[in-house]
Amino acid sequence: MEHVREAYTSVAGLYIDLFGAGDKVHADDLALIGRHLAGTPGPVLDLGCGPGHLTAHLRSLGVEAIGVDLVPEFIAHARATHPDGDYRLGSLTEVAFADGSVTGILAWYSLIHMPPPALDRVLASFGRLLAPGGRLVIGFFTGDVVGAFDHKVTTAYRWPPGELAARLSAAGFTEVERLLRAVDPAHRPHGAIAAVYGDRDSP
Repeated sequence: MEHVREAYTSVAGLYIDLFGAGDKVHADDLALIGRHLAGTPGPVLDLGCGPGHLTAHLRSLGVEAIGVDLVPEFIAHARATHPDGDYRLGSLTEVAFADGSVTGILAWYSLIHMPPPALDRVLASFGRLLAPGGRLVIGFFTGDVVGAFDHKVTTAYRWPPGELAARLSAAGFTEVERLLRAVDPAHRPHGAIAAVYGDRDSP
């Protein structure tokens, strides 16, 4: 992930200006995140939290949210802008939390730069972090096939929603909601999936 850290570091100020506030997030996305991660009885990790705005949104809903990002500039901004929050420097591929110690994970566009061969390993690590019945919410770019595209920061990947759901299932997750949004010419196709680790009826 070193190349991803370097790429985002080079555009950190611009990225913060463009995306670093809750009002830059679509209302449907905020609602989905709230439905599945608010009310969880323990820590929720916002992995790849960027400027920290979604971590702050979760905390405003009463969630014990912890933001984690590998870009020092993002963590510094998050701590300065949301001084009551909990923001930590780290990588989503090496998360410094004990197995089974969190009740939710938000991975909002933080997996888009993950090469497809590496995704299964990362999803399995998410499962190890989550307590039984823990929730995962993923935001991603959609496409008809799995494929790379020239993202403005660094190479990213599109996923057909069904293929990503199948990868989640193979990692032990049960999908509980899917959001696909109609696209205007100025935006890439968007998808989000909420899933439970293990059976959806787990406590």
